[in-house]
Amino acid sequence: MRMSLAQRVLLTWLFTLLFLIMLVLKLDEKAPWNWFLIFIPVWIFDTILLVMLIVKMAGRCKSGFDPRNGSQNMKKKTWYLIAMLLKLAFCLALCAKLQQFTTMKLAYVFIPLWALLIGGMIELGYNIFYVRRD
Repeated sequence: MRMSLAQRVLLTWLFTLLFLIMLVLKLDEKAPWNWFLIFIPVWIFDTILLVMLIVKMAGRCKSGFDPRNGSQNMKKKTWYLIAMLLKLAFCLALCAKLQQFTTMKLAYVFIPLWALLIGGMIELGYNIFYVRRD
């Protein structure tokens, strides 16, 4: 399954637009929906990304694949998987807090997001300052 860049951008904008419309309706108190329902476009989009990422990572397990090729690529895909799981943990904790299912402090809700941002900064610094020695 191969998507062009235009299709990926369109899909991203569509899910973002749906999420923002539902969020505005909830914040304006026009829709008495559960916070987990508001985040449905985010859940769907993340599920699509996770499935595509896992399929690409599982492609390394097929016979005839040389494990020496793409070890750096596998590290990057592993980071993407961890980042997606951190984002999912943040969204679930945020929805639970907004829906008042838990009395968790707001600072604890943001721990996965902070970990994601710190990891993103490390990844960015690594990509900027890493000099490959061939």
